[in-house]
Amino acid sequence: MISEILATTTDKMGKAVDSAKEDFANVRTGRANPQLFQKVMVDYYGTPTPLGQLGQLANPEARTIVITPYDKGALQGIERAIREMPNLDANPQNDGNLIRVTLPDLTEERRRDYVKIVKNKAEDARVSVRNIRRKGNDDLAALKKDGLAGEDDIARAEKELDALTKTHVDAIDDALKRKEAELLEV
Repeated sequence: MISEILATTTDKMGKAVDSAKEDFANVRTGRANPQLFQKVMVDYYGTPTPLGQLGQLANPEARTIVITPYDKGALQGIERAIREMPNLDANPQNDGNLIRVTLPDLTEERRRDYVKIVKNKAEDARVSVRNIRRKGNDDLAALKKDGLAGEDDIARAEKELDALTKTHVDAIDDALKRKEAELLEV
């Protein structure tokens, strides 16, 4: 029972860390990255669809992304979705076959804004990990209350849960430091 709770908690915390890293990847740096556009939702015949499913994304130059849609009918929707992306400040160019997006250079002020955004995302991830720990502690307390596990076993499991939490929060902090350095690099 205790091992199941710890395994489930570890799995959920790992997913929270992965989610944070994915969120960090979606914040743009000075270079163009196709990952930035993967989750842009495009209105495709009335259905919100991720851009990554509607076309091929290529990165031919440092600040340029080329999107080649599988269906030419999606060009207008893709172009509209990119224009409406928050924090991008890019102007997509549609030539009838593909869309070319050239990202502008980041100013120092804009870089600082992105660092703030990433820090907020990191804090959200930390809160998520702590909530998962709280749920694990609640589950352990229920085992103790029901008499399914001894106090020593519960105490050991709680210490292990705290160690897992620290490990995962540290992983989020490390990812944040790397992203922050990447954002501030000129």
